[in-house]
Amino acid sequence: MRTGPAGQFAASAALAAALLCLTACSRPQALPVFGQVPHFVLTDSNGLQFDSHVLDGKVWVADFFFTSCTDLCPRMTSQMHWVSRQVEDVAGARFVSFTVDPEHDTPPVLADYAKRFRAEPERWFFLTGAQPVLQKLDFDTFKLGSVDGSLTHSTRFVLVDRRSRIRGYYSTDDDTGLKPLVPAIRRLAKE
Repeated sequence: MRTGPAGQFAASAALAAALLCLTACSRPQALPVFGQVPHFVLTDSNGLQFDSHVLDGKVWVADFFFTSCTDLCPRMTSQMHWVSRQVEDVAGARFVSFTVDPEHDTPPVLADYAKRFRAEPERWFFLTGAQPVLQKLDFDTFKLGSVDGSLTHSTRFVLVDRRSRIRGYYSTDDDTGLKPLVPAIRRLAKE
């Protein structure tokens, strides 16, 4: 069967449209911006003041936990360790774990917990501090829960970009929820 110039043009146009669609479809969508993390000051696992300006210009992942938890928190902390290992070649990647139990989770308790999970102290910060500051971060900023003594907290990780903007929430309920986190960290590190 022969096709004339009109048929060849139509076939070429259809092929070009298909290639354009494939190219457009393969481009990653821009990560949304969910909010801004304000400046905060807390206490790290060494008992030193932690000023959030340390995170300026860094891509970081946050979570909320408590050290006496025996179920979800150890799993989440193991997952955070796994993520940190996947991006250890990303110079600006940092990790921040905020306690929801500041009364119990003192700096020495946090230091022991960090050692138990082989956290790299220059990249992964375990923070405690005044309950109102933690409450503002958990409830108002990250919109994950409350630091109200109930010891309930979200199991999601939060991705924050170099300009302290919240760019994603990632489920830790199973490993499939974390799969997009590693490429997202790498992507934001290049922005």
